[in-house]
Amino acid sequence: MDPHEHPVRLAVEDDLQRSRLTVFLRLILAIPHFIWFGLWSIAAFLASIVNWFATLVTGRPPSWLHRFLCAYIRYSVHLSAYLYLTANPYPGFFGTHGEYPVDVDLPSEPQLQTRWKTLVRIILAIPALVLGAVLGGGIGFWYTGGGRSGSRRNSSFSSGGFLAVVCAFLGWWASLFLGRMPRGLRDAGAYGVGYGAQVRAYALLITDRYPNTDPTALLESVQPPPLHPVRVVGDAHDLRRSRLTVFFRLPLLIPHLVWLYLWSIVALLVLILDWFATLARGRPPRAFHRFLSRFVRYELHLYAFGSLAANPFPGFTGAPGTYPLDLVLPEEPQRQNRWKTLFRLFLLVPAWLVGAALSYALFTCAFFTWFVALVTGSAPWGMRNLSAYALRYLAQTNAYFSLLTDRYPHASPLEGEEAEPEHVELEPAYT
Repeated sequence: MDPHEHPVRLAVEDDLQRSRLTVFLRLILAIPHFIWFGLWSIAAFLASIVNWFATLVTGRPPSWLHRFLCAYIRYSVHLSAYLYLTANPYPGFFGTHGEYPVDVDLPSEPQLQTRWKTLVRIILAIPALVLGAVLGGGIGFWYTGGGRSGSRRNSSFSSGGFLAVVCAFLGWWASLFLGRMPRGLRDAGAYGVGYGAQVRAYALLITDRYPNTDPTALLESVQPPPLHPVRVVGDAHDLRRSRLTVFFRLPLLIPHLVWLYLWSIVALLVLILDWFATLARGRPPRAFHRFLSRFVRYELHLYAFGSLAANPFPGFTGAPGTYPLDLVLPEEPQRQNRWKTLFRLFLLVPAWLVGAALSYALFTCAFFTWFVALVTGSAPWGMRNLSAYALRYLAQTNAYFSLLTDRYPHASPLEGEEAEPEHVELEPAYT
């Protein structure tokens, strides 16, 4: 295995097909699993305490505890994938490797652990646990604790993951109507499930490697979606951050927030006129398209600066090519479907829900990146890429709302790729 590759890897072999009947009854069908998982979580909690003491003494978890906790993590992935509609088949009860379309590869043997990291593992895991709760940490016991009898804090396991829950909710309706899970929602849910597996593996001493929030690394087994006309471009490897501007990031945002508020008022008036014009003509006027493109691009520049996804102080014009993290938009107004234009606000509701979940992820990454950048002078690679994913989806939502494109935002954490041209066999010409 590549030494830079995370030892906990997600494998997705789902075909997106969903049974309407089992989707409708999903929570009821999962009741036996809830009971079984609750009992298994109690045993895993006790085993994790024994494992922690043993690892402190020997520097490596005992083999039997390693196997038991690996099976527990794998089972939690299967169950989470089933509950979040990331996969369709009914899962088994024993966490057997290779038996489910959404699976996780874990280290086959116990790994050496750094003792001081083991000693303070729960403290080191706090940022990952918080991100896991935002993305889709799945189900586990680490959020439980003491409290009055019958209180929520005494439950043996908890569900988590705002992004995965939102995608499951929207995917439930889509699967009932279409008989298949939209790929973007499936990919986003799988990303949350995969990150949750890495968090549990780190917390339970399966691996010493910190969870990786990079969507591309977690979803390396997933086919990328088609290329979207609205996408984020820039140098992903430029992680340098100025400690001075990082420290004063919020005061530096004040003039931009005032300018954004004033520009938003004008943009809303232009958008209303653009909406009527597009309904009448089937295509936005070019002047409105250029104006709203500048506004949407400026929002991206501002959010990238505010979330520490990029470093330089942005300009105020939203001009293309003026910021390290930039937005590609259609250069010319595109023909719009009139009925989609008429009901654009209603069609946007699912995208706004996914965008709200990703906004929490963006804020959480910005919070942790602020501390890391102050100490190291650079942004964490994984959090930067998660921030770029959130910014890209929010920009696609804004572009769809602003009638810059007729293409719906794509929820997949993966960058789109251009479709390869079909290979056509030409018959030989004879003369």
